[in-house]
Amino acid sequence: MTRNHTILVFSLAALTALAPFAIDTYLPAFQVMGQALGATDVQIQQSLTFYLLPYAAMTLWHGAISDAIGRITTIKWGLGIFVLASIGCAYAPNVETLWFFRALQGASGGAGNTIARAMVRDLFEGPKAQKVMATVQMLFGIAPAVAPIIGGFLLGIHWQAIFIFLAIYAALSLWAAVTFLPETMPPEKRTQLSASNVINNYKIIFGDREYTKLVIAIGANFSGFFLYVLASAVFLGQHLQLGPTEYGYLFIPTVTGMILGSFIAKSVAGKIQNSTVIRLAYGWMLFMACFNIAICTFLPAGLINVLPIALYNIGMAVAVPILSLAALNQHAKIRGTAASGQAFMQMLLSTVSAGFIVPLVWYAPSGLAFAMLAYLLIGLVFITQTSLWRVKT
Repeated sequence: MTRNHTILVFSLAALTALAPFAIDTYLPAFQVMGQALGATDVQIQQSLTFYLLPYAAMTLWHGAISDAIGRITTIKWGLGIFVLASIGCAYAPNVETLWFFRALQGASGGAGNTIARAMVRDLFEGPKAQKVMATVQMLFGIAPAVAPIIGGFLLGIHWQAIFIFLAIYAALSLWAAVTFLPETMPPEKRTQLSASNVINNYKIIFGDREYTKLVIAIGANFSGFFLYVLASAVFLGQHLQLGPTEYGYLFIPTVTGMILGSFIAKSVAGKIQNSTVIRLAYGWMLFMACFNIAICTFLPAGLINVLPIALYNIGMAVAVPILSLAALNQHAKIRGTAASGQAFMQMLLSTVSAGFIVPLVWYAPSGLAFAMLAYLLIGLVFITQTSLWRVKT
């Protein structure tokens, strides 16, 4: 890997990592923020929903906008607004103001993640694209591990420092994108930006059953793990009796699983048939989801509850590059829109989890374990109906 190639991959990974940083860094500060803003635990928890809902909605537009005005210009606008919104969060005087700026963060923060996916496919083909996507996923996976640790450290300064950190990170990512990434959507390839054109493009991609099944599978697989991120304040603080500075006990093992899975995906790209890899990945995830339920049923709550989550993530990360590229390949001419549709489905399921599912199942580790299995089964139902599962590629 050349120096320029390495810088390019790291710049793409930095863009994709902004979303988990925006979600995970402030999790250890929930209790302190509640006290400072005069808010209840549920009101602070809902700041996740206020972030995720606009994030999901705007991912429908980021890719389409980048197809019309270019990838880099879209990144400039998205991350520029995110910087200002992060500063707004830092100085919010009450929870309602926090909700507003978290919503603005969500509306702008998805630009980097969505466009980075499209740019990987713009720049690379075949097994090379799969390897680069796996590398980006591997680096992206580090963010959820280090984010709450950074958040716990910054909490020692002040909870506001967490959002100042997010502003600085977004500004540096923006600088790297403008400096090192090429514009992969030249003027002659751009499409007209209009509501009717965007709607028609989404009718095309979501009217494609193969594409729709692939993106639902991606989102469901991810949600099986992301439940624990959204419920981490209760799962770690109440069930596992861990403090705000000990969130690494969940995030380091689970992200290590993601990194290991991404490394495996990169290693097998072009060597083992994709259908075989996908079948093995789903078999592994299913076993770990059942193992998770068994641990919750027969053992008292403790750090052992983290093990099946971390092992589940290995299979999830193995599957992601193959599923993601298969979805993008369905619509090469409007790849930005296809990337947006993929990100939208993932964040829509995450938003549903944050607002409805997690508060229903976080009463005990077993509730979260059954929810993980339910999400995986949803993904399994849809992926088994695709040609990627049936046909050797």
